[in-house]
Amino acid sequence: MGEYRADPDAVEATLMTSRALLGVVARSIADVLHDVTLPQFRVLVVLSTVGRLRIGALADRMNSNPSTFSRTIDRMVSHGWVDRTNSTDSRREVLIEVTAKGRALVEHVTDLRRREIAEILGRLSPDEQRGISQALGVFARAAGEAPSRDLLTLGL
Repeated sequence: MGEYRADPDAVEATLMTSRALLGVVARSIADVLHDVTLPQFRVLVVLSTVGRLRIGALADRMNSNPSTFSRTIDRMVSHGWVDRTNSTDSRREVLIEVTAKGRALVEHVTDLRRREIAEILGRLSPDEQRGISQALGVFARAAGEAPSRDLLTLGL
């Protein structure tokens, strides 16, 4: 695929769309921020996505200091969102895994996002929805896969 000059109208429309989608993300996470902090939610998203991790590897993914991060995990364990276990390979290695309660929190936020997006799309005709689907697919392919570190900033 060649390189073309971006149409300024397409750039502005994409910026407007990104702001609208960020609004959807913000509203979905706002529903749970009275229970969980954004950094804690980011941990739940990572563990729900990749599964059990060593605490050091998880702290690294979160760009956190391991000693400070351990206190975050302590609070999450006390809320029942994650479990902490010793590795069967090494007693010194601590593993962190999301619990059903933690996974349910992530699924709740994802469901809120999905429902709001469906509601927005429901305001469009079937032809407009197909056009949106095609255009967003093209955009996603051109943008490529976002690094997980970028997505974690927003708890995605």
